[in-house]
Amino acid sequence: MSESPAKIKFQSDDTIQPVPKHVKAAIDKGWDEPESGLLLENTNDLLNPGYLPLETGYARLPNGQVQVACLTHMPGCQGRMINWWFGWLANSENYRWWHPRDHAWTEWEQGYPGPNNDPDDANYIGYAHLVHETIGGEMNKLRIQFMDPSIYFDTFRFKEANVSAVICARASYLDKPLKFARLIHLIRDTDDGCEMRSRFWAGDIEVTIPLLGPILSKLVNTKRMRQVVVPDNIGPALLIHCAEEMNHLAGFLPALFHKMIDQKTED
Repeated sequence: MSESPAKIKFQSDDTIQPVPKHVKAAIDKGWDEPESGLLLENTNDLLNPGYLPLETGYARLPNGQVQVACLTHMPGCQGRMINWWFGWLANSENYRWWHPRDHAWTEWEQGYPGPNNDPDDANYIGYAHLVHETIGGEMNKLRIQFMDPSIYFDTFRFKEANVSAVICARASYLDKPLKFARLIHLIRDTDDGCEMRSRFWAGDIEVTIPLLGPILSKLVNTKRMRQVVVPDNIGPALLIHCAEEMNHLAGFLPALFHKMIDQKTED
């Protein structure tokens, strides 16, 4: 049997590097045009060749939601490694490897069968990752519910589009009856590793209070209310956080992945 995440002896570098130049350029630029973003109903556009107008940056979409996009180049990584990481990650120590400064605590919601050491088994889909993390200087207590990519994509197109992994999730608060965002990390393998194309939609709101929830959800899911509920600072804050954590992950993931998978093979 291979070691569990709780017992593995592994130490990642705790130093968070400055964000890459293309991320800094996007932050210096500020808000992009509303039409440059990707509406949730158009996620299949990510399967088209090349890139979309907004690959790194943030925009207030025409419907009032805030779109954050981040392109991460991950040399030495593969989509299978990313898929493995999300299913293998088991505890707060592992979670802090990912972002030593911003990640504080995590556990899986009751019922999760993991951790999983199979890079081809996305066993985390349908389960929720509970986390405490700092974004933009503010502590957020979140529930990350992983969703099947078929909800957002024509998955039969993945092979032609060179898609090697897709992580989709719905985000809600642990301390508020509110679902507020969706996220997608789409990975394409490249000659020297892979690239992650991340998208966040903040302002897709669902109030989860019994009885009144559907009524309140309808009231807040207007352009005007989204502009009030979703503050502008979420754009640069979430871009910086995503760029930092995914670039940091790329730095240690290949070594950790091979340590665990090679050990599994030896066993």
